[in-house]
Amino acid sequence: MPLGTLDRSPPPFFKQGPSALSKLMFFSALSLFLMVADTRFRITQPVRAALATALYPVQWLALQPVRAVRGGGDYFTTLNQAKLASDEAGKKLALQSLRAGQVEQLLQENNRLRKLLGLREQLNTPVMAAEVLYDAADPYTRKVIIDKGMAQGVDLGSPVLDESGVLGQVTRVHPLVSEVTLLVDRDLAIPVLNVRTGARSVAFGDPTVSGSGLELRFMGSNSDVQQGDLLTTSGVDGVYPAGLPVARISRIERRAESAFAKIYCTPQALVTGARHVMVVKPGTGQIPPRPEPDAPEAAPKKKGAAK
Repeated sequence: MPLGTLDRSPPPFFKQGPSALSKLMFFSALSLFLMVADTRFRITQPVRAALATALYPVQWLALQPVRAVRGGGDYFTTLNQAKLASDEAGKKLALQSLRAGQVEQLLQENNRLRKLLGLREQLNTPVMAAEVLYDAADPYTRKVIIDKGMAQGVDLGSPVLDESGVLGQVTRVHPLVSEVTLLVDRDLAIPVLNVRTGARSVAFGDPTVSGSGLELRFMGSNSDVQQGDLLTTSGVDGVYPAGLPVARISRIERRAESAFAKIYCTPQALVTGARHVMVVKPGTGQIPPRPEPDAPEAAPKKKGAAK
């Protein structure tokens, strides 16, 4: 057979296309581009919203046995436990009634003082009830999913509370559900106010993976803090309403080699087992816009300037 008639191309089995290194570099660059674009421009948000809406019926069906077990456990609660819970609720109601009377009197005095000083009215904070469906699947974050979303008017960044204090903040909103990052998450920070001293600071989530507390950072070693001090929201960020309970200081470590003290706090809210929560509208939309700076005045012309 003449040599010119032979097919010199390799068999299809040996045709591998680009090398493995070229494929690795291409897909690495593509994944990096998609991550940056998603962070800056939220290009995958519609895809997430569509998937969350499509999977909501499946999630609802999967949660029905859990709700049935919860309902059965609540139904078969012993009489002694029900009596203890009723007594505790009665004591708490009596304390709340006393505080409510004091709050009404203080509110009237506050309104009179504001009118006397010409201050604007305090911001209204509409709230919405919601229920925690389940915890997020990511083991390295502290997040929960609630049963309210865009359809119910939940806004991104809304504070979330339970009956004891601040629980977290809405960090992702889908059409029917929302994702809430708990305040003990290592990526969440909240401005706080020490009720006893009036000092402002910032509380950060516990950086450890299994942590369930808060850390009060950037406080000097000689700062006036004591174990048991109550920390509330300061309201300076315009997101959290002022005066909401956040945590209590549980442990203080003062070290001579460090200029800052290590202050650990225990959250007031039930971060590990909350079921019913309140979603508060963020105050950013109610704050008046910042006034525009005045235009700089034109410099006066010097005498004797060339015409």
